[in-house]
Amino acid sequence: MLRKFFAIFGADWGKFKLTLMGWMWFLKDFLKFRSENNNHSERWQIKILPILFDKADSAGDVTNQYFHQDLYVAQKIYKERPQNHLDIGSRLDGFVAHLATFMTVDVLDIRPIKSQIKNVNFVQCDLMSNHEVKKKYHSISCLHAIEHFGLGRYGDSVNVDGYIKGLKKISEYLACDGVLYFSVPIGPQQVCFNAHRIFSIKYILNWLDKDFEILNFSYIDDFGNLYEDVSLIQEKSSNNFDCNYGCGIFIVRKLKK
Repeated sequence: MLRKFFAIFGADWGKFKLTLMGWMWFLKDFLKFRSENNNHSERWQIKILPILFDKADSAGDVTNQYFHQDLYVAQKIYKERPQNHLDIGSRLDGFVAHLATFMTVDVLDIRPIKSQIKNVNFVQCDLMSNHEVKKKYHSISCLHAIEHFGLGRYGDSVNVDGYIKGLKKISEYLACDGVLYFSVPIGPQQVCFNAHRIFSIKYILNWLDKDFEILNFSYIDDFGNLYEDVSLIQEKSSNNFDCNYGCGIFIVRKLKK
């Protein structure tokens, strides 16, 4: 409870404790280095620039949902090499960067970016708006984004059905037989306002049933473990694979009508 309370006001209790430990490490290491430097044949000029957290950190966080989904979906798209691809709201410094190493990507996001990126064509756009769709795509990705639509977190308008509007607009952008790669939090269905929604798998399947064919499902559990190519026709799917805040990764094809 204390951790959540401090987080609301922008404070991080865990980081505060690491900061105290970090200063102890820093002072010990600094005094040792300064002593050795003073006795060295070549004395270096020393400026103070404390980096307090790296000593306690790992080489990288590979249990993070974004790490797994970004790499996994990028590998799938690499194999398919679609004629064109649109990304909506996924992480630029992760997933989109992966794609940009081997293809050109059109990107829509409600938030601006200030830099130009090679192989990335960026357009700032609110997907819940009634804008005209002028281009169809054979392949679209939307990773860990739809759950935010309509909650106002990123400057979008508050709308209870924001995620439904978003998916309808995505469907408009997607060509018939086109493939959509999307991920959302999975678990007991709820809204954690204004952070995100969590979807039950049963709800998502009903939601997709009319317009899409499911090609593949994978998920990341609450502990950060990735399970690939999982069957949805089993008892565990009705219990969201025991996830409270997992990540469901769906690869679906738009049906012809």
